[in-house]
Amino acid sequence: MLDVFRAYPATARPLIEYHEQLMRGQSPLSIGERELIAAYVSGLNVCSYCHGVHSVTAEAFGIAPDVLQALLANVDSALVHSRIKPILHYVRKLTVLPARLGRADADAVYAAGWNDQALYDAISVCALFNFMNRLVEGVGIAAGPEYFRVSGERLHKGGYAGLLQLLER
Repeated sequence: MLDVFRAYPATARPLIEYHEQLMRGQSPLSIGERELIAAYVSGLNVCSYCHGVHSVTAEAFGIAPDVLQALLANVDSALVHSRIKPILHYVRKLTVLPARLGRADADAVYAAGWNDQALYDAISVCALFNFMNRLVEGVGIAAGPEYFRVSGERLHKGGYAGLLQLLER
């Protein structure tokens, strides 16, 4: 991904800055929850690169190992806090059946105790990673477990802002 970003710095820089603000800025959703959504959406899209990197990152922020596979199988039976499940249902629908989203989907998120900002942030993470999954798959980026570990640790320690410094190398 860094090679693609380096090839197109005019669009990469604002995209990375957006990642930093959305994924690390203030939000009712924890950083781990936002990384969980990123990994979950990427898993739904079968984007192994983004799913791998963001699964490792989510785990580094406290998401239990193997939760993502369980979520992909069935959100309702996965061992995550019940409060996050309506958000995960929402982003699943937004990813696979966006035209079928309705007021009831948002109401389920609100009934779990989330506010407008949490829903907006979840939608934004979902939209960003649907975009990133298509970008990654479109340019043919692939990697394996060792890269996922290194990249996930880098995102855990330096956030997305750390990628901006890597662009200049």
